[in-house]
Amino acid sequence: MFDFFRNNIKFLMAVLMLLIIPAFVLVGVEGYGQLGADPNAVARVGGTDITREQWEERHRNQIDRLLEQTPGLQRAQLDTEASRFATLERMIDEQLVALAAQDARFLVTDQQLAATLAQDPTIAQLRRPDGTLDLERYRQILAMQGLTPEQFEQSVRADLIRRQLLEGLAVTAFAPPKLAEQALQPFFQRREIQFTVFRPDDFRAGVALTEADLQAFHTQNPNLFQSAEQVDVEYLVLDLAAVARGIAISEADLRAHYEQTRAQLAAKEERRASHILLTLEPGASPEQQAQVRARAEELLAQVRLNPARFAELARAHSQDPGSAARGGDLGFFARGAMVPPFEQAVFALQRGAISDLVQTDFGFHIIQLLEVRQPAAEPFEAVRERLATELRQQQAQLRFAQAAETFSNLVYEQADSLAPAAQALGLTVNRAQAVVRRGPQPAGLAPALTHPELLQALFASDALTLRRNTEAIEVQAGQQLVSARVLAHRPAQLQPLDAVRPQVRELLLQRRALDAARTEGQARLAAWRQAPEAAQGRLSPAVALSRTEPQGAPAEVLRAVLSAAAPASADAPTWVGVDMGPDGYAVIRINRVLEREAPDAVRAGLERNQLAQLWAQAETQAYLRLLRARFEVEILQPRPAAAVAAS
Repeated sequence: MFDFFRNNIKFLMAVLMLLIIPAFVLVGVEGYGQLGADPNAVARVGGTDITREQWEERHRNQIDRLLEQTPGLQRAQLDTEASRFATLERMIDEQLVALAAQDARFLVTDQQLAATLAQDPTIAQLRRPDGTLDLERYRQILAMQGLTPEQFEQSVRADLIRRQLLEGLAVTAFAPPKLAEQALQPFFQRREIQFTVFRPDDFRAGVALTEADLQAFHTQNPNLFQSAEQVDVEYLVLDLAAVARGIAISEADLRAHYEQTRAQLAAKEERRASHILLTLEPGASPEQQAQVRARAEELLAQVRLNPARFAELARAHSQDPGSAARGGDLGFFARGAMVPPFEQAVFALQRGAISDLVQTDFGFHIIQLLEVRQPAAEPFEAVRERLATELRQQQAQLRFAQAAETFSNLVYEQADSLAPAAQALGLTVNRAQAVVRRGPQPAGLAPALTHPELLQALFASDALTLRRNTEAIEVQAGQQLVSARVLAHRPAQLQPLDAVRPQVRELLLQRRALDAARTEGQARLAAWRQAPEAAQGRLSPAVALSRTEPQGAPAEVLRAVLSAAAPASADAPTWVGVDMGPDGYAVIRINRVLEREAPDAVRAGLERNQLAQLWAQAETQAYLRLLRARFEVEILQPRPAAAVAAS
């Protein structure tokens, strides 16, 4: 056999070369196995990348919406590493559902899309008196959000498809009475307990520490006593507020903006109308429609003969239950509040006039316009300052966008210095010392330098070794850009024992006291299990707790109590030990199980509904986990510690 290989070695080598070379030709030696990989990707779902830009934009938009809804919140409260990672997880879930819906051939028709868009109040306000959509204004509003009509409508269509799939899961979740009782009975169960906690503070006095102990602890735990990795930097900030301060507004611009504002107020006109409605049943035959129309024409003739009787005739004949009792009065409403044929008729009438018959999906209407109300424009002088602020902000946004492009290009193209960008834009290069990779920053540090993305860029290997400018990083969406450059780098290193002796002593003392508390708690638990009477006087008074009434118990205590085996009898309690982390060790005696009283029918129904909702949520999460395995989700962004803890 070996003779065959030896005698045919040239032939075998040729075959191997034919197999190997094409692979390297196709993908390259260095990129083998990485064909098509996007270096800016933060996650990959079913072969499709989610880029950092998409992630950042989505997170900014979510924060902006939350800030609009809750003005008291601060951006720093929302823009955390954990919340950023949660945004990425939501984007992954949405992509998974979209892939599953595509595989399942879910569709949204043009009619469904149009009906959904018609329910959007912002779009409804863009309808003209003839019922057509103001497409130019529609495009302008979307352009302000960085979208084209096609992109917006595609996102709405995708959202509808996702909702079809997820709502299909939700409606299949239900909780039959017997199943609900079995699930809810343990959930609402109460248990009577007594407990005691062995706390580290009670054992500190008994801990003796020697110099050898301190030296050994310092040596064995170098990560606890390192100086923080630091950099000294220079940085450049492009700020919207600074741009706005340098803008002067002319009198002509103010006057023009005032006239434009008055025109916008005119578009907010409201009208008050009354109507008489004769309804048509869905699917009414032509004969039935003709009969209703004939009755409506008779009423229209009576109203036109004596318009003062409109309210009287509406009370007697109108089939609109909401307005008939008020003489047909519908109150004031603006454009977009009524169905298009009705709205077109109302906004075409003069005050006091009566319309011809108007047919809608509801039936035949006779309409009388009662009043026209239009917001009054404030005098120019009264709104001068507000208009100046608005115009200054608009021009600042435009100039900021132009300056941002120059800023980004210069810090990248001339990466060895921030001076060219500063000179081109009239900015000042600032300096900061002892900026740390993570943890508390030095007092007085510019907020822009604490942004997580900038810190990540500053401590990247190329920034530390090559001392190049970071890319322009958007600290506040549309308001602030920053770029920085490392001037000096000080790696983290173990501090001498003498420099951190108090911290070493305190930390070691805490650990020894905690170990003593755990040891004592575990010993007491073992002894009291054997001789329960020995715990007399050492435990707290009895208290009943449950998941809905935890009585202030820590989560780990509540979980241990409710998951432990029930006491066999009153004379045989269940004993549980709970490690409470830095708070010590708890020993708990479970005396008895207290069954709750049966709820009334109304409460039982509400509980079953809540259980069904929880069931639906659990099934949805299980389905998403299944999709993650099916479509091969890969998260390329390191998960922050806070997000790991939350998961």
